[in-house]
Amino acid sequence: MVETISADEFRDRIDARRRGDRSFVVVDTRPEESFEGWRVADAVHYFYKPFHEFDVDDFERENGLSSDDNVITLCAKGKASEDFAAELDAAGYEDVTVVADGMRGWSGVYDRTSVPLPDTPDSAPPLDIVQVQRRAKGCLGYLVVGGREPGDADHVVADSDGSNRVAVAIDVSRHGEEWVKAAAEHDASIAAVLDTHVHADHLSGGRALADELGVPYYLPAAAAERDVAHAFEPIGRNETLDVGGVGLKALATPGHTDDGASYLVGDAAVLTGDTLFTDSVGRTELQFSAGGDENESETGAAGAARRLYDSLHGTLLAQPDGVVVCPGHFAVANDGTTGDVVPGEPVFTTVGAARREIEVLALDADEFVDRITRTLPEKPPNYESVIAANRGVESPPDETAAIELELGPNRCAAEPDTGSAADD
Repeated sequence: MVETISADEFRDRIDARRRGDRSFVVVDTRPEESFEGWRVADAVHYFYKPFHEFDVDDFERENGLSSDDNVITLCAKGKASEDFAAELDAAGYEDVTVVADGMRGWSGVYDRTSVPLPDTPDSAPPLDIVQVQRRAKGCLGYLVVGGREPGDADHVVADSDGSNRVAVAIDVSRHGEEWVKAAAEHDASIAAVLDTHVHADHLSGGRALADELGVPYYLPAAAAERDVAHAFEPIGRNETLDVGGVGLKALATPGHTDDGASYLVGDAAVLTGDTLFTDSVGRTELQFSAGGDENESETGAAGAARRLYDSLHGTLLAQPDGVVVCPGHFAVANDGTTGDVVPGEPVFTTVGAARREIEVLALDADEFVDRITRTLPEKPPNYESVIAANRGVESPPDETAAIELELGPNRCAAEPDTGSAADD
C-alpha cells in the first residue's frame, strides 16, 4: 500500500535518516535536466512518465534497488511520482511513500530556530532573534523580538494586539505565515516588516505581510533609486528602528545591490542580507550591467564589487569581533547538499570569525574585485522576473506561476576559496 506524506513530513523523515533513525531511498522521477539542476540530497534518478510502460527489472538494474528497500518517490508536482509509486507497489515493493506536491511542496518547507546571542546585562531589554530557514532554497529570514516598552529612536514600532512582546520581520519570503507562527511562539506581535534589499533569487513576501498585518513596510532608502513601484517606508543610513527597547540600526552596505542594507540589532548581532555570509560574500552583477570594461566601470559588476569591498571593510568588519553575523542565505548546491550547514540548526558566524576565516576578506581591494568578477556562476532561475516582481512592476498571475518563478536554489553568493563568484 502506498503512503502519501506532506513535504513537511518528508523533511522530518530526512532529519530522522540523518540521525540514523530511518532508512529509505528517494527516487526522483523528473526529467534528467530538472534532476541535475536541483534535487534533494542523496536522491537517485529514474525518469518516469505516467502511462508509459514500467519495467521493474530495468529500474532495479539502473539503481540497484529491490523490493526489500523502503522507497520515497518524488517528482515536480506529485502526479508522476504517485503513479510511479503505484507501479512499485504492484511490483511487490511493500514500503513505498510519495511526497505530495513533489518539488513544489519541497520548495516551501521551512525550519525555525533561535540564533545564539552574546550574554547581555540583566538590565538590558530582552532580545531574541529567530532564524526562519527555507530549507530547499537556503533563504534565511529573521524575526527580531524585543520587549514591550519602546525607547528613543528615529522610528518606533509598538505592539497592537496586546501581546507581551514586539517583533519585526526581516527578509520575509512568499510564505509570510512562517513569521507569524514564529511571533506567536514568542508571544509577540509583528509591528513592522523590512527587507535588506530588492531580492533576485526569491519572491519577497514583505509587502504582502505588512499589508495583511496593517503595519509599516520598510526598504533601505536607496531602493527609491531602483524605481520600486509599491509603497514603502524608507529607512536611511544610520537611522534606527526601536523594537521594544532594542535598537535596530540600518547600515548602508551597497555592493550586492546599490540599495543593500544590513541591520545592526543592539550590540548583539547584524543581519547582513546578501552582503556577508558565513563563508562567502555576495555576488555583484545581478543588478548591474556587465558591459564594457568591468574593471573600470562604476555601473557594472566591478564597480559594485568595489562598493562591496568598502561595505565589508568599512562597515561590517568594523563592528566588534563578538557581534553575531546573521546572513541572508546558506549555500544549497544543485545536488541538494548544504556543505557544513545542518538545516534546522542556526546558521551564523561572528564578525571576528568572518574576518579570520573567510579567505576573500583578506584580499586587498584590487584582488577582491578581480576575484569576485573573474568567473561568474550560474544565475538564479528567472532572476530578472523575480527582481521585477520584487520592485512591484510585475506580478505572477497566480500561485502556480509564483511557484514556478522561484523554483531552484538561491544563487547569489561568492565561493570563498575557488576564485569564483557563486550563490546569493
